[in-house]
Amino acid sequence: MSQLTIPKKYKPLLSVKETEHAIVMIKDFFQLSLSTELNLTRVTAPLFVPKGTGLNDDLNGVERPVSFPVKDMNEQTMEIVHSLAKWKRVKITELGLSRGFGIYTDMNAIRADEDLDNIHSLYVDQWDWEMAIDSGDRSIEFLKDVVKKIFRCLKRTEFYIYDRFPQITPILPEEITFIHAEDLLQAYPKLSVKERENEIAKKYGAVFIIGIGAPLSDGKAHDGRAPDYDDWISETGDGKRGLNGDLLVWNPVLETAFELSSMGVRVSPESLKRQLEERGCPERSKLYFHKRLLNGELSPSIGGGIGQSRLCMYFLRKAHIGETQVSTWPQSMIDECAKNNIPLL
Repeated sequence: MSQLTIPKKYKPLLSVKETEHAIVMIKDFFQLSLSTELNLTRVTAPLFVPKGTGLNDDLNGVERPVSFPVKDMNEQTMEIVHSLAKWKRVKITELGLSRGFGIYTDMNAIRADEDLDNIHSLYVDQWDWEMAIDSGDRSIEFLKDVVKKIFRCLKRTEFYIYDRFPQITPILPEEITFIHAEDLLQAYPKLSVKERENEIAKKYGAVFIIGIGAPLSDGKAHDGRAPDYDDWISETGDGKRGLNGDLLVWNPVLETAFELSSMGVRVSPESLKRQLEERGCPERSKLYFHKRLLNGELSPSIGGGIGQSRLCMYFLRKAHIGETQVSTWPQSMIDECAKNNIPLL
């Protein structure tokens, strides 16, 4: 069921034409900053992958990928990607990248089962990135260091836009705050996950929540995570689990926590086995990607995704992601946006 939030007295800070120009500026500037900060080389990415290889991202395990048969390949089924979480790891292995170097790409996806609202679209565009590491980098300290580098890119981009559009004043804090999902639960035990995220994001402005996917002390995971790319089962050094997390900022237009990125240290053969068992899907170990990983054929890595349209939406203070990308929306949502001064592209 589609949901829509209408900010009170909303008025876009930029015209549609200015917005189109600003989108290009943000995308060009941020990806250059990201690639420089993390030593990433741009590569070309697939729009679809063969079904049954384990290469597609399973998200929460219930979303259906868009698929189609290929006439010239004996009707073999291809799936539109949900993300490139696992494909990237194969790619950096094939490229033979050394520790500390990686790749990034423009990822375009279709998520047909998405619940459409101000920040969720059928069309997903993000920078997918992956960096080669070694066994010594599988730590919470290394993860935090990478997050800080990405946050520096966000800060630079925010100033870059402010310098050109002074009506968009900077709001990001000087530093990003780190908190484990278990500590967040203990801080707000009576609140829902979304309410906890709202409280912490509003308090600090920008926060990285560690430990997404593993059950917390209440028996529930903070949020869903597939079992075969991020490592959410290994201990962080303080008895808690999770070498991954989500980067959230406070969105002043929608007055809510706003996820810009998810990322993490990727599974080792050992953590993959444990996570497949915990999720009750050990049969995945027979798939192409999983067999290569379990055989030790894939490079250790860290990686994630950063939403392009979401980033533009945040920096340009937009009320709806349809103001920074072209997608398809229910007619009722289109009509409601038109009535409330929200110009969908």
